[in-house]
Amino acid sequence: MITECAATIFQVSDLAAATVFYTETLGFTLDFEFGSVVGLHHGNVFIHLSGPASQGNKKAIGEGHMYIFCDEVDDYFAEIAAKGADAFIPPADRPYGVRDFAVKDPDGNILAFGKSIAPEN
Repeated sequence: MITECAATIFQVSDLAAATVFYTETLGFTLDFEFGSVVGLHHGNVFIHLSGPASQGNKKAIGEGHMYIFCDEVDDYFAEIAAKGADAFIPPADRPYGVRDFAVKDPDGNILAFGKSIAPEN
């Protein structure tokens, strides 16, 4: 088997509002809409938003968490912060070898964005 990608599923309270946040604030692109599920992507990162009417394997709204590795974080942070993203952890170099930050979507799901750097000694 050769794996190609993965899609994280976030439960959201308002599918339309969450879709607007992910596309207009975070810069994701709409991939598909199917019933109470919306698929989005940003490069090779895929997220499925599952609305309240979804009958699938439901989790609690706002308990999702995902870490996205990327090539830079500071410009992206400035861009989405200017659009009102709740960046509750600002960018910083971490002792575990990444520069990262984290945002919450309107439901409290957390997305962290990080870039590898040389670890501190």
